[in-house]
Amino acid sequence: MYSAVFATALTGLAVVHAAPPINGVITPGVTGKLGNAAIVEGNPVGVTYTAVLPNSPTTGVRGYVAGTSNANGTGVNFNVNFYGFPDASLGPFWMDTYTLLTPVYHIHDQPVPANGNCTATLAHQDPYIRGEIPPCDPTQPETCQVGDLAGKHGNITTNPFQTTYLDLYLSTAQGPGSFFGNRSIVVHTSNTTRLTCANFTLTSGNSTSPNGTAPAGNGTVTGSQPVPSPFTGGAAATFVSAGAVIAGLAAFLL
Repeated sequence: MYSAVFATALTGLAVVHAAPPINGVITPGVTGKLGNAAIVEGNPVGVTYTAVLPNSPTTGVRGYVAGTSNANGTGVNFNVNFYGFPDASLGPFWMDTYTLLTPVYHIHDQPVPANGNCTATLAHQDPYIRGEIPPCDPTQPETCQVGDLAGKHGNITTNPFQTTYLDLYLSTAQGPGSFFGNRSIVVHTSNTTRLTCANFTLTSGNSTSPNGTAPAGNGTVTGSQPVPSPFTGGAAATFVSAGAVIAGLAAFLL
């Protein structure tokens, strides 16, 4: 999942570059300090939270992430759509001749402030205190950070990029640590460079009480789950525009 091989033409020769696993080698069985993530049941039916990337002058990356309660109340169905990355011949992000910066995306712990500073979103949503290292094992999603969507379901591998999937460990009901409606989505490269970000907002249904067409559940879980707590740590966070990435690449090639 994390390793991706791309070919690009450079001075008339086809050169193949391989991206190493993000933040190291996957170690099966590593989980959070509070245990594995619990499957969320009883999500309020018909509730959708959507994060729409801004029309920022500093990057061409656009798109949205929408999460809708599963019809049976267990987990959340996600619809992911991104576009506007640099030309595919760039890799899409080359840090140098041998290092590919794979685009990834995650739910972050804090919302984006009014000034749009993606660094202020802090680290990934992680109520079980797993941390980002070693990388998530996608064959054991319950051991991953709750907000590590790319780790559990795959990195951004095409431009445009579109995918749908069911995540069993997130909630559309306010209260538990798995609730993502008051958080943000951040798109960045595999070296943690943040490209763009957006807040989730309620776009359908009611996450706190039932209504005529969408009876609300209580977001219960099949195991113990921590409630939200103040953020106390985080990963390195660097924000840069896609234009800066391209400029750096151009300087390297000249």
